[in-house]
Amino acid sequence: MSFFLKGLVIGFSIAAPVGPIGVLCIRRTLADGRAAGLVSGLGAATADAVYGAIAGFGLTFISGLLIGHQAWLRLAGGVFLVYLGVRTFSATPASEGPSRTGAGLLRAYASTFLLTLTNPMTILSFAAIFAGLGLANAAGGYAVAGGYAPAGALVAGVFLGSAAWWLILSSSAGAVRSKVGPPGMRWINRLSGCIIAAFGLAAFVSLIR
Repeated sequence: MSFFLKGLVIGFSIAAPVGPIGVLCIRRTLADGRAAGLVSGLGAATADAVYGAIAGFGLTFISGLLIGHQAWLRLAGGVFLVYLGVRTFSATPASEGPSRTGAGLLRAYASTFLLTLTNPMTILSFAAIFAGLGLANAAGGYAVAGGYAPAGALVAGVFLGSAAWWLILSSSAGAVRSKVGPPGMRWINRLSGCIIAAFGLAAFVSLIR
């Protein structure tokens, strides 16, 4: 239970900072409903749990492989963000603001899951947090002390903590959805598109540096 509770805090803390996924979650909630925003956040939460599992279970081969190819992953993420930004900027708001269902929700989940996976440095963030909280195996590596059961509890907590943040964010955005008409949604699309594309361009700049 101690590992699970610590995982909740870690997952919530990693998900909370404002980034492109947060902007996507808010925009999709306003445009397509709370389900679309929440599912988008759950895609990111799943990716966080994957990286948390790689760090927590000490899968150093996988983490080394991902970090070794981080330039290509960041490039892919940057391209994807620019694409999403342009598409969001040019999106025409629907007068009814229909909610997504079925395949649309699956695409929303998959897009944020893949986008979050393009930042393999998240593994190092988890490893540093685990070590800072005294959760790392004293023998070295990223493995959580105590074996697989504590590591599993920690990863489950990370997922649920991250999911809790996306639930709060999508619910908050959904509360004001009915007050945003087509004109306001048009400006939200433009602002969101610019912000998302800017994150993509920032990824390109980091590669050049």
